Amino acid sequence: MNAPVPVRGLFEAHLSVVNLENAVGFYRDTLGLELAAVFRERQVAFFWIGGRGRTMLGVWEAGTMPLRMSLHVAFDTALAEVLAAPSRLRAAGIDALDLSGNPTDEPVVLGWMPAAAVYFHDPDGNLLEYIAMLDEPARTGAVPWSQWERGKPGSHAEAADSGL
Repeated sequence: MNAPVPVRGLFEAHLSVVNLENAVGFYRDTLGLELAAVFRERQVAFFWIGGRGRTMLGVWEAGTMPLRMSLHVAFDTALAEVLAAPSRLRAAGIDALDLSGNPTDEPVVLGWMPAAAVYFHDPDGNLLEYIAMLDEPARTGAVPWSQWERGKPGSHAEAADSGL
């Protein structure tokens, strides 16, 4: 058998939206993505992520059917941006969410990766995520950022737990 084609990364993802104009406004103006192209006859818009030619997001108007589909896309960003995301989302009128979908003021850390993440919804209910990989050893569980920081080797909390 031939070896599979090596994959370097994900180039393109697509989301369904109810209203293309509203979606373009949200992804361009609220999230700051670069609008690449709009094809009104096909009811689709494309956005560049990370600069032209790197990664593309397509949003497709699905119409006003009674059943809706909710999809998930994660945006790779710097740790400082993930840490700032809850307050920046709140300023834009968007709820920052933890892994369970509860409002939060801080990222959650997915210990097995490890990565810090903040979740939120677009106007169509699609689940979006800002995520940053951490350059630390993996741990178990998913915990709030503040708890992750307290559990680092050499942290004040760890020293207190050890009786030092």
